[in-house]
Amino acid sequence: MSERETPPDPPDEPRTDSGTDARNEDEADDEDEVSLRRRLARNPRPALVWTAVLAVLLALQFGALLEFVAVTSESVLGAIVRGVLGTFGGGGGNVNATNATNATANVTGGAAGTGLVGQLAAETLFDPLVEFARSVPRLLSRETIPNQGWSTDGGMNGPWRGTFPTNFGVENGLSPALAWGLRAFLVYAYVFVLLAWLWRGYRVFVEHYRYADWTPRDDVVRRLRDHRWGQFGLVIVVMFLTLAVFAPAVSPTTYEQNVLSPYENTLKYFDEGAGEVVEIPVGQANLDTASRGNRDVNVGPLSYDQYGRFHPFGTMSNPGADLFTFMAYGARVSLFVGLLAIGISSFFATVFGLLTAYYKGMVDLSVVVVSDSIQTIPAILLLILLSVVFADHWLSSIYDGGFLIACILGVVYFPGLWRAVRGPAFQVSEQEWVDAARSYGQRSTQTMRKHMLPYILGYLLIYGSLTIGGVIITTAALSFLGIGINPPTPEWGRAVSAGRSYVPTVSWHIAFIPGVLIVLVVTAFNAMGDGIRDAIDPQSDTGEDAATEAAAAGGGG
Repeated sequence: MSERETPPDPPDEPRTDSGTDARNEDEADDEDEVSLRRRLARNPRPALVWTAVLAVLLALQFGALLEFVAVTSESVLGAIVRGVLGTFGGGGGNVNATNATNATANVTGGAAGTGLVGQLAAETLFDPLVEFARSVPRLLSRETIPNQGWSTDGGMNGPWRGTFPTNFGVENGLSPALAWGLRAFLVYAYVFVLLAWLWRGYRVFVEHYRYADWTPRDDVVRRLRDHRWGQFGLVIVVMFLTLAVFAPAVSPTTYEQNVLSPYENTLKYFDEGAGEVVEIPVGQANLDTASRGNRDVNVGPLSYDQYGRFHPFGTMSNPGADLFTFMAYGARVSLFVGLLAIGISSFFATVFGLLTAYYKGMVDLSVVVVSDSIQTIPAILLLILLSVVFADHWLSSIYDGGFLIACILGVVYFPGLWRAVRGPAFQVSEQEWVDAARSYGQRSTQTMRKHMLPYILGYLLIYGSLTIGGVIITTAALSFLGIGINPPTPEWGRAVSAGRSYVPTVSWHIAFIPGVLIVLVVTAFNAMGDGIRDAIDPQSDTGEDAATEAAAAGGGG
């Protein structure tokens, strides 16, 4: 184009201050949100169908999910309310929660009145929520598919009464083993169907609503789909989570009958001597069917006891509780401690990682000294010391000691996570866009949050999944030593401790099965972490490409 054809200059526009770029970014974000809404409005059917099916799936077991959240919240927050009111309300008494699944409390000491006020306040606040959650119907429950019944001829071959589907008017029901197996199978099938539908939702988003044809996350997903070792770990982890969340449904018996109040519950069985169906306290039946290393006094895996109850993992030595139910509710404790500990350590690792990478110098040196000081102390020694120091403190009553153990483990494991993200954080802090943000005058907190945090989240995900197995096995080790989680709350390490003297006998299952499950779950978390690491960073590289893909998986892209 010649000079003669040069278009005239555009009319002058009013100039703005340095806040123009920020407003332009906000406007661009708004345009992205509008474009997504427009894409949804242009083709709403796939999203509506997927959302409707998801709502149905969640509604089927919404009561079980709500009960898990309500009971966990009541156990933690209720104990905090009791402890705070007992401590700062003029009390010197001691408030001890007796179990983490029902969170009842006993008040002792000189200030029992104040402790009683805290207990009543906690019950007033949380008990209605728990009762409401338990009243919400769910498709797969013990009431829908009961497995506790009695044989009308005293044998284990039936016919059976009281089991599914006799609750729907059928004359004869399934055997307790088949009824329990059906319920457990349907619960696990439900979870895997739900996860498959969530994956379908991601595919619907990619196919119909994602703006970009390709993102680095696509390569991460592709590598993870081909990683068999990581998939093995993921499947086992999902089964572990299902066991914890749906413990009331997958357990052969209830927690109240098994641990909390066995003598306040009864069961029916056919008494051959009397020739009729009679009732007996569950506690007495548990004592009669305990496994104590003798062939005449032993209920092994996949067997019935003399009262017609089926035990997938057998029974324990004292007080003869069902081992599978003990392990299911113990999984809840392990899950709570593991997630809380990793959450605490990840928080500290993220904060200190960003601060040391951004400010360097004395800030970095101070954190190095603190982390090295923590790592020089043997972890098990520190755990035992703090557990003994806080044994009579109200903090030890929160989730029956699980909260205190999780806090201690969170501090113990934070130096390792911090060192894992320190290198990537330093690398990102040297990038041009971070220097540009500094020269632009952007606040340090905003720079760390927007330009540095997304690039270390992928590494936190990797090393957090690798660390949670260590938290679980450490918690089990403490319970094996008789400290940590307060009895009678189920914990896997306590089961190993209770059965270690029976290993060479016919009651080998008491310690062997929990030990195998601990090893399997810890291995699964490590395998899943390996899969995530190889998917995000297949070359184990700390270069710019690895940081970019870590951002895509951890929160970027």
